[in-house]
Amino acid sequence: MQRRTAPPPILVTADDKQRTSLNVPTAPTIFSNVPGTFAWGVFHERHPKLVQQVLDALPYGPDERAAVEHLLTESTSGVLRPLGESAHDHEQWLEWGEGLFGRPWGEVPFLWAESYFYRRLLEATGYFRPGTWQGIDPFAPFKNAELAGPAVDEELAALRDLPSLTPEKRSEVLLSSALWGNRADLSFQITASTEDTRSPALIADDSPLVWQALAAADSPRVCVLADNAGRELLPDLVLVDHLLTSGLASEVALYVKPFPYYVSDATTADVLTTVERLRASTEPAAERIGRRLWHAMNSATLVVRTHRFFCAPLPFHAMPADLRAELSGATMTILKGDLNYRRLVGDQLWDATAPFAERSGHFPSPVAALRTLKSDVIVGLTRPMVAELDASGEAWRTNGTHALIQVHMPTPSRPDIL
Repeated sequence: MQRRTAPPPILVTADDKQRTSLNVPTAPTIFSNVPGTFAWGVFHERHPKLVQQVLDALPYGPDERAAVEHLLTESTSGVLRPLGESAHDHEQWLEWGEGLFGRPWGEVPFLWAESYFYRRLLEATGYFRPGTWQGIDPFAPFKNAELAGPAVDEELAALRDLPSLTPEKRSEVLLSSALWGNRADLSFQITASTEDTRSPALIADDSPLVWQALAAADSPRVCVLADNAGRELLPDLVLVDHLLTSGLASEVALYVKPFPYYVSDATTADVLTTVERLRASTEPAAERIGRRLWHAMNSATLVVRTHRFFCAPLPFHAMPADLRAELSGATMTILKGDLNYRRLVGDQLWDATAPFAERSGHFPSPVAALRTLKSDVIVGLTRPMVAELDASGEAWRTNGTHALIQVHMPTPSRPDIL
């Protein structure tokens, strides 16, 4: 088993040095040019497999196939080039990438380069270009196959047991299922004891703060920043239904990506497909949840929203004013997934014991991060916990077997820390 006692050494940028000189907490930025690191593996091992899967899943023509293969070669051994001038967001990406184009991909911050890879993949497959493949999600075959799988039928059948749980237990079970996503076994979560559902792989658990904040609010408004579609979006939507029907939320805003991104990230189309999967279920409990969600969208107690910033290659402290204003009115924002966590705390090699509040204090509302660990970035742990995890010999930061729920409740007098 791979032993990982500390993150590998990574380059420090000029921006890092400037922030240090200003006494702002900082850490080395992650790049993908160090062989053997997680970031290097994404570009040199994961992306080649992804490209082959994309080309196998849909019958793209010679031009699209050549463009996808060229992108893969460029991203592993070439330099960053801008989008074509005809791209609708050409100017936006020039602004976001000022000073980066012309550099080797591995010498561009990992978060930026990874995000740009997916934008360029859409360019290569013709997603935005008038023609045969315009608007065709290159990842749809993967998302649809997962949603149609037998594991989903088993989880929908398990929903019949939800009414037998106490409200507190129901909240706990559904938050846990939303946390673990497609690793969750909802039937186990529903039937297990409280002790059983608290997995030892949950290395931080601030979930009581979520329920306390919602229970204390007069008319709680919840924002959910979704992560993946497919099987993972189902427990997210079941949790949303629970928040609305229990009165823990008077309104839920579900934020999704404006276009296909990071393979499985949810879009509005994915939300509609998943709600319809619930409505069409032969399991009465699942069908009722789907029907309630449909009516909630009709009445705007559940609203699905998006913003181009959710596909930006930037951390959340760079959030534009209009999106910041939308989120600022939330009683709680539930932020799902590894990518959103990286954008929240900064895609840097922080000391794992750095305070979560320090890294998330810039966010415009109280925030609860639900995340299974699939990258090197982590904050908010105790030193004994870090020592125990490092001593285990597991690649615990990246193998998806550990998870956390971290909550920050800002105080009005506390200045933001980036």
